[in-house]
Amino acid sequence: MNTESIEDEMRRALFGDSAPSAPANNSEVQYTVPDVVIVQPVKAAKKKTVSKGFTPRLRVTLRVGNEFEGEMHEMVHEADTLSSLVAEQEATKTARKKFRFVEVVSVKSM
Repeated sequence: MNTESIEDEMRRALFGDSAPSAPANNSEVQYTVPDVVIVQPVKAAKKKTVSKGFTPRLRVTLRVGNEFEGEMHEMVHEADTLSSLVAEQEATKTARKKFRFVEVVSVKSM
């Protein structure tokens, strides 16, 4: 027995003897928007370069050495700050990298 002929007979019995209709056009077509949108970068306007005005500076003078009560050298450190305490700490920190004993002599504005 041919299964296609039996199937066709059953279809005709259930749905009638009509010609197969064309597939229905779906009028509700959904247009999808892509998830990724490529946008051309906008060129940024050139920033005006502002000339640096007066930068507050302090000059810290230190006496440094590696021997206790031994030979001491003078070292000068320039700090870009208004705070004498910060300038002193900054100078001491840099001097401790090379020398064991550090003594602050003076902190003057430039």
